[in-house]
Amino acid sequence: MIRSVALAILLGVLASGVAVYAISLPGWRTAPTPPFGGLDSRAATASTAEAWPICTTMASVASDADWAQLDPDFKAGKRALRAENWNGAIAAFELAALRDPTNADIQNYIGYAYRRLRQIGPAIGHYQKALMLNSRHRSAHEHLGEAYLVLGEPAKAQHLLGALENLCLLPCEEYDDLKRAIAAYKTLAGH
Repeated sequence: MIRSVALAILLGVLASGVAVYAISLPGWRTAPTPPFGGLDSRAATASTAEAWPICTTMASVASDADWAQLDPDFKAGKRALRAENWNGAIAAFELAALRDPTNADIQNYIGYAYRRLRQIGPAIGHYQKALMLNSRHRSAHEHLGEAYLVLGEPAKAQHLLGALENLCLLPCEEYDDLKRAIAAYKTLAGH
């Protein structure tokens, strides 16, 4: 019995000590400043994840999203895509890729611009690089499938459609677009 009372008193003193410390500490509700004045790595990762979306579609080229403001060359590339200046888009996105070589969106946009120039080989290379950087990049799956249709390889496009079906838990534009493109290809090919 004495041990139980002593343990209860000890726990009470410990709890009150923590409460007094927390109440008297100025700014105890704010996050601590990381050492050396740098950003907390979790905060930097979270803000980067919010600033750079995983997937974008070419439909989003029309909007000037806030995250496009982060890199002037990326912004110039998006502006060039809207103006259908494919060579200008490639040049701007290549500069952005020098600063951010792991950005799958940049590689996807470069591939799109090459495909619009009917340079399918470089387009496929950039789409594949986008998928190496982010295997769940829906837009790169769609555009790579469309490029394979241009090359007359509907089986590869169908494979990418299957991958999109697994990626899109809810109906998604990229799946619908590639499915329509495959159907149009089959109609034109007489299948």
